[in-house]
Amino acid sequence: MGTSVASDPALASVAGLLGSGGAAFGAGLSAITLAELGDKTFFMALILAVRHPRRWVFLGSFAALTAVTLLSLGMGYGLRELLPVALLPWLAGLLFLGFGIKLLVDAQQLAGDAAAEEAEEARRAVAAADERQQSSQALAVLWEAFALVFVAELGDRTQFTTIFLAAAPGFAFAPLLAGTLAGHGLVTALAVGAGRWIGQRVDERLLYRLSGGLFLLFGLASLRQALG
Repeated sequence: MGTSVASDPALASVAGLLGSGGAAFGAGLSAITLAELGDKTFFMALILAVRHPRRWVFLGSFAALTAVTLLSLGMGYGLRELLPVALLPWLAGLLFLGFGIKLLVDAQQLAGDAAAEEAEEARRAVAAADERQQSSQALAVLWEAFALVFVAELGDRTQFTTIFLAAAPGFAFAPLLAGTLAGHGLVTALAVGAGRWIGQRVDERLLYRLSGGLFLLFGLASLRQALG
């Protein structure tokens, strides 16, 4: 007869790791995808891809997003090291709930043309960078995409999303990193490949509501862990 997972400590440990890793990957992928669609960096990649070779725009943008992700994960995991273990689920729960409520409130206050405003800000930033750069060589395009996206991503809701996810005690580093980068890669590829079509159909208020609801679920799960 086969050995059940429950009766074998080794198999149970592996199953637990896979389960927690899958949760971290899924949380990172879903949260980042919702946060990045229609964001300023999305429109920056879209506009740059119209003016320059797409592959260099994608690589420069994704490199910037990777750098900010690693910085944000470091900040979130740093909180874990500084705070008592018993406090972490409570902190994560409160952060998730607070951020979720803020996103839902922001969704109510957003104008109907919020995506158009983000696109216009991105267009102005790209136009100013193009005037300074005035080169379509690979390194120039890579640097322009990297610099624009990196600066725009700092302090953005996507960065806070990553920090809060990293601060949650149930999410391991490797799967969370993989999930967040998968989300960034997916949205950047969509921006570069089909950005115009998607950009015209983005509903910022809906994305904010979906993100807010997701963070409320994260918050409730963290508080349940704290109470359990």
